[in-house]
Amino acid sequence: MSVLVPPAHLLGSEVEVPCADGHLRRHVNLDYAASTPVMSAVWDVVEAFVPWYSSVHRGTGAKSQVSTAAYERSREVVAHFVGAAEESSVVFVRNTTEAINLLSTALPLGTRVLSTPVEHHANMLPWRRHDLRTLPFTTSADELLEVTERALKASRIDLLAVTGASNVTGEVWPLEQLGRLAHAHGAQLFVDAAQLAPHRAIDMQASHIDHLALSGHKLYAPFGSGALVSRAPLTGEPLLHGGGAIKLVTLDDVVWAEAPDRFEAGSPNVIGAVAFAAACEALEEIGMDAIADRERALSARLHAGLDGIDGLTRLALWPVHDERVGVASFTLKGHKAEALAARLSDEYAIAVRHGCFCAHPLITRLLQVPDAESKRLQMALRRGKEPELPGAVRASIGLGTTTQDIDALTGALAEIAGA
Repeated sequence: MSVLVPPAHLLGSEVEVPCADGHLRRHVNLDYAASTPVMSAVWDVVEAFVPWYSSVHRGTGAKSQVSTAAYERSREVVAHFVGAAEESSVVFVRNTTEAINLLSTALPLGTRVLSTPVEHHANMLPWRRHDLRTLPFTTSADELLEVTERALKASRIDLLAVTGASNVTGEVWPLEQLGRLAHAHGAQLFVDAAQLAPHRAIDMQASHIDHLALSGHKLYAPFGSGALVSRAPLTGEPLLHGGGAIKLVTLDDVVWAEAPDRFEAGSPNVIGAVAFAAACEALEEIGMDAIADRERALSARLHAGLDGIDGLTRLALWPVHDERVGVASFTLKGHKAEALAARLSDEYAIAVRHGCFCAHPLITRLLQVPDAESKRLQMALRRGKEPELPGAVRASIGLGTTTQDIDALTGALAEIAGA
């Protein structure tokens, strides 16, 4: 597949936006890691379904039956997309964050969880209700495997919770090896696949993954749907209490339904689930291996271009690591992250992201923020102040990215650096 030609049409890809000089320029989207545009193929499926949209599960009308069938079929599609076993459970949620909170709530209080300091806050904060142990920062995948094995041997762990790919630096994690280690020591493996799923094929069975969370809004689907996929149906406390999640309610007791209904209280986002499934099918039709190959070439061009700019520092958790998704975070000497991102948009119509990317401990580490400064910021925030937090700029690629987009970014940064 040619690197020059995007493999799928994305809605809004031809949009022009006004720039500071008064001219219209084509919007260059390099913020795929936050949310992706909508694939036209997904929109077509949604448009065809909307006339049939209705309530699901207990309605007897024809539209309700069609909607129920579409909703339940969407579970099967998502399960297939991530290589889940036939007996797996797919619970639909709003996003990856809700999926992780759902899993954390369902597990017995005090579950022994092992995780890392580089996680997105969504895969960090929910585990603090349990007995959480955090691994040290590592400088390579091999070191990660070594410290993980030591921790699993040192004390009983119930769940190993890790990212599939960093949303800050892009490294793809050795999930199969981590899964084998976890299972060898009696633990389950949970993977936050929000950044991995759009860029690499996932096989839960081959990688020994017990639970996996992902979001439709990062997979070219609109309407805010995500999923928690579990090797076996969950039991335990549901995150939300209400209709649809129960078998019987009395004035002093409740009999909960089995999964997935147990964890989907209230009227579900049926259109979101249909869109989510349509995106999974569209990506499979393109081919995840083809997507990965194309994005590797684009990522190499992006990294090479960034590394050639004077004063620019590209952030990396594992500096010598070849397998990355198309995410690159960086700083430019003499330019604050927020101002640099705004300038790229205002003058060049290039959309990137700035800040800490919901990964404060990792960004603090990568930017080498002194402990004293971290404590000062923490105290200022607790006093109600709004201090300037450290941050970086992040560029991220996806299905619609071209070499011209990469060159537009690196060219703009070179101009700004040389000004």
